[in-house]
Amino acid sequence: MTAGPVPRLVLASASPRRFDLLRQIGIEPDLVDPAQIDETVRRREQPARLAARLSVAKATAVARRHPDTLVLGADTVVACGRRVLAKARDEAAARGCLELLSGRRHRVHTGLCLIDDQGRPHCRSVTTTVRFKRLSEAEIDSYLATDEWIGKAGAYGIQGRAGAFAITINGSYSNVVGLPLYETQALLAGVGYHGRPAPSPNRSPL
Repeated sequence: MTAGPVPRLVLASASPRRFDLLRQIGIEPDLVDPAQIDETVRRREQPARLAARLSVAKATAVARRHPDTLVLGADTVVACGRRVLAKARDEAAARGCLELLSGRRHRVHTGLCLIDDQGRPHCRSVTTTVRFKRLSEAEIDSYLATDEWIGKAGAYGIQGRAGAFAITINGSYSNVVGLPLYETQALLAGVGYHGRPAPSPNRSPL
């Protein structure tokens, strides 16, 4: 990164969870601009590869609209074996996801792509393994009634009531929420970005 003013940071995602996770580590994007790309899974595409490809596609699409900035793209894929569990379209689909995950291990893959202010991509991939308890029909019914599954890959949000379903989480917890914070901060620090300095507090005269 060239010396001078701190470049603006653009988050290429509409996910409020990713925005909140960045704020958690003291980084607040200057702009949120969702990429709106085609996320169709390609034939025989592995889940981890899908997450990596989509993160690059998102960051690249948004970087074209915002030259001379930092653009952070991310994509999270929940997979049971090679089967990708997309965001549930309705309650029936959400139920199917939870029944599939019940009593089993699954993986959460996130691809990260940071395009710096010179247009160069910096990428990482992160995988976390999660094991769910065996879910009863009553537990699934109760969870679906909360609507927490809406808009979530795999039809659950680990930061909510589904946190009680996880027997083990091997790897980054924040990755399961939607953004692996250690790797994200490392990418940003690698290009010299540490967030903007906090404004000095107003001090009363002595």
